[in-house]
Amino acid sequence: MPAMRFAIAIPQLYGDGEFDPDAFCAYFARAEELGFESAWAQEALLAPVHQLAPVESMAFAAACTSRIRLGCSVLVSTLHTPVHLARSVSTLDQLSRGRIEVGVGTGGKARPFAAFGLDPEHYVTRFTEGLALMKLLWTEPRVTFDGQFWQLEDAPMEPKPFQKPFPPIWIGGNGPTALRRAARIGTGFFGGGSAPTATFAEQVRIVRQALSESGQPEREFGIAKRVYIAVGADPERARDQLNAGLERLYGRRVAAIEAAGIAGRPDECARAVGDVAAAGAELILFTPLSDLADQAELLAAEVIPQIE
Repeated sequence: MPAMRFAIAIPQLYGDGEFDPDAFCAYFARAEELGFESAWAQEALLAPVHQLAPVESMAFAAACTSRIRLGCSVLVSTLHTPVHLARSVSTLDQLSRGRIEVGVGTGGKARPFAAFGLDPEHYVTRFTEGLALMKLLWTEPRVTFDGQFWQLEDAPMEPKPFQKPFPPIWIGGNGPTALRRAARIGTGFFGGGSAPTATFAEQVRIVRQALSESGQPEREFGIAKRVYIAVGADPERARDQLNAGLERLYGRRVAAIEAAGIAGRPDECARAVGDVAAAGAELILFTPLSDLADQAELLAAEVIPQIE
């Protein structure tokens, strides 16, 4: 089995004028010292939460760091044009000297497609076609592409990503069809923070079955899970803080999402995170929703060493 890897959230939750560049860079300097393998953003377009955009946040983080890998779980790539997104990712990968991870998802039919001049019909086709086009732009000197949504003729895009052939591609999704799609077109599956551990375990089973049926080696395909978490000496207070953060993030109380989050004393959190690992996660993305710097310290010192 691959060794467990641990990641931390990229701070994005800032109101107007609240962002502190020095504190942001200090957070990442310490995250590297603490040994987190990677740091990940989220994308929330037209959402009530005060959240900085992911690509720009990743770019700032890249300038503050030298070792930690950087990703977004996930970019709703159906709301981006593939040429622009491919260009942004390629540029980020060059600026970071090959430290970018790409997480993408369809976003589901409920996304505000009309705000982006898009028709929600055939959004899955738009997703798969867009990803196929990005892969070509990252690998081919010139691209001719005749798709349902995009057409290019002998088009170059330079520079290519620093990583060859392109950065790791993580696919987010929930239902069986989306999970099989992840196994088919991605290099990894990233489980959402809103999914309880039991649901995630079933998702992993479906992904692994799809990999087996296709003959793709499991060891070449990553499995990751975002975990919303709050660690504290007072379990009730930690739970209240986590639930308040989730309400800000999602704009409402959602009992199922709150139940998926992990809160409590370090030993309690370690057991719950261990269950996530046992369900199949090889990379666990810790996502505190308040006091990120303090939570990173607690996770590294008191939670991760207890995870079996």
